[in-house]
Amino acid sequence: MANKRTLKKNIDLICSSLFADLVAVSLYGTEAQQQQAETLLNTIAKMEVDYLGRVCHPEPGMKPKDYFKDLREKFSSQVQEILDQINA
Repeated sequence: MANKRTLKKNIDLICSSLFADLVAVSLYGTEAQQQQAETLLNTIAKMEVDYLGRVCHPEPGMKPKDYFKDLREKFSSQVQEILDQINA
């Protein structure tokens, strides 16, 4: 892990990119796609706040290396789930 600042910037960058993709889908998609995009927009906003908070306040009792590795893996899997929903 380089540092917390870099991790927070990467989380923000990824969430912003997902948000922009979903805004495009909501503007140019069908009615059903617009409703699904709005739901996913809320999910992304909550996910970003959650993960940024978790970076600032790691769980006590865990080694920092293990904690941040687990954090990155969970974030990546959640981003992949959202991408799969966007592509569907």
